[in-house]
Amino acid sequence: MLTKRIIPCLDVKDNRVVKGVNFLNLRDAGDPVELGARYSDEGADELVFLDITATIRSKKTIVEIVERVAERVFIPFTVGGGITTADQIGLLLRSGADKCSVNTAAVQNPDLIRESAERFGNQCVVLAIDARRAPDKPNKWIVTVKAGSEPTDIDAVEWAERAQKLGAGEILLTSMDADGTQAGYDIALTRAVAEAVDIPVIASGGAGTLDSLLHVLQEGKASAVLAASIFHYGTYTIAQTKDFLRQHGIPIRP
Repeated sequence: MLTKRIIPCLDVKDNRVVKGVNFLNLRDAGDPVELGARYSDEGADELVFLDITATIRSKKTIVEIVERVAERVFIPFTVGGGITTADQIGLLLRSGADKCSVNTAAVQNPDLIRESAERFGNQCVVLAIDARRAPDKPNKWIVTVKAGSEPTDIDAVEWAERAQKLGAGEILLTSMDADGTQAGYDIALTRAVAEAVDIPVIASGGAGTLDSLLHVLQEGKASAVLAASIFHYGTYTIAQTKDFLRQHGIPIRP
C-alpha cells in the first residue's frame, strides 16, 4: 500500500506566511524560509509554497524566496501562485522547486498543463483546484479562480478528469467552503475527485483535528493531506500527526 503524505502549506503574502478563513482575514504566521526549514527538519513529507496574491495582483511568484526556501528544505517542494507559462515553471524548477502548481492560468488555457507536462514531466505539474459547493446542487462543486474570488461554471470533478488527460501528475484540491475553518475537510468532494482520477489527490482546506486528517485519508480516499493552521500555530507537530495516523492503521513514511 502506498504511504500517505503529510504536507504543510505555506501561504505567502508580501514575503510572509499568512493564514485566514475562506482565504480572507489573513493573519501573520511567520517567515517562509524559517517555517519551511522547520517542517523539513521535523519530518514533513513535502511542502507546498503558494504566493496567494500573485494572480490577483498579476505579479510573478517571488523567485528569490523560492531560492532561499529551497536552500533550507530537503524534501520535495511545490511552488504555485501567478504561474501563467511553461517558461515560468522552468524558471521555478531551476530555482529549486520540485513541482509547480497551476490554477487560474490552467483554467484560462488548459494547454498550459499539456505543454508543461511534455517539457518537464507529469510529476512536475500539479493542478490546483479551488472548489466551492454549487448552491443549488449539494453533490456538485464548481471551480473558482483568482484565489477563490471568482466562480466559474466548470465542474470540479470533470476538470480534474480533464487535467489528468492533459498530463497533470497530481491534484491539489482545496475546499473553499472549508478552508481555514478547522472544521474538517470536505470528505464528499475529496472522494468524488479521488474516485474520478488515477493520479494522487492532495486534500486541502479544513484541517482542525487529527481525526479530520484521518477521515479524509480513509473516507475521502486522499493520497495526502495539506494543512496550515494546525502546524503554524503549534496545535500539532508533524511527529504527533504521524504517530496518530500510524496508530490508526494509515501507512505513513518515517
